[in-house]
Amino acid sequence: MNTSTTFIVYASLFAVVIAPLAFGVYGLSRRAAASAPRGSWDWRLSLNSGLVYAFSFGLIFFIQELFLVVPKAFTPGLKPTLFHNNHHWDGANPLAHLFQGTGALAIVLTAIGFSLWFKLRPPRSATMRLFVLWTAFHGYFQSLPQVVVGSVLPQNDVGMALRYLELGLATRLTLAIVALVLIVILAIAFVRPLLELATQPGEVATPARRAGFMLRTASLPALLALPVIVAMRVPGSVDQVAIVPVAEFVIGVFWLQAAAWWVRPRGTGQAMPAGTAWGAAAAVIAQLLIFQFALRPGIAFF
Repeated sequence: MNTSTTFIVYASLFAVVIAPLAFGVYGLSRRAAASAPRGSWDWRLSLNSGLVYAFSFGLIFFIQELFLVVPKAFTPGLKPTLFHNNHHWDGANPLAHLFQGTGALAIVLTAIGFSLWFKLRPPRSATMRLFVLWTAFHGYFQSLPQVVVGSVLPQNDVGMALRYLELGLATRLTLAIVALVLIVILAIAFVRPLLELATQPGEVATPARRAGFMLRTASLPALLALPVIVAMRVPGSVDQVAIVPVAEFVIGVFWLQAAAWWVRPRGTGQAMPAGTAWGAAAAVIAQLLIFQFALRPGIAFF
């Protein structure tokens, strides 16, 4: 490993592993008394959260691959094919390397759009609110890490685009550091709206209760969603099937859990309680069937 790669590796480990773990452990050491009743575990909210997390992951990944394929479909000499967990193309054109960055661009724009949706017209339903939040979350945390990796790895999709643009090492490293800072800022920004899904003030009254609510509402559901996400993406190489969802969980969800004790919600009961999970389950099953039976064989865009 050269010096720049080593620097990015250590900076990334600090930003997405060491820092959240240390911050979370410090928060758990704090004790505060609360007079409000704790409240019971809302299993419906947890179940809906896990299913929506899985569905939103697949949706964002599909948007990324679609917008990796579409620009190539209009480029002379390229014949792209879309799959459920990847894409490839036949032929040659120098623009193909530039268009390896259009997928990440598309999903970060999608994330911004969903963030604006939540800010301007937050859904009243807890399940729909989870859909908007998790889709924005996946958009950011499937795109920004690609900038970090692409700054030092030419084979990465974004790395190909950065090198097509002939960006120097200093510029690429600057982009990587900016992306790492944004990862931390955005992850912490998602904490408050997730905590505000609580229906009673007592559920999030103390640092420990906020950490517990985040565990039940986001961290544990996201962890249990990983096998569902992997099922959508098999068969394929390890990086196509498992590395991306696991890496995103570590990069994003670690900070959600670590910062939960510190962030105070502005209020509770802002959304209608989550209903049954049948709708979310049906959406996940439909997505799984589409991925495995329609997209897995490949759809040619030529």
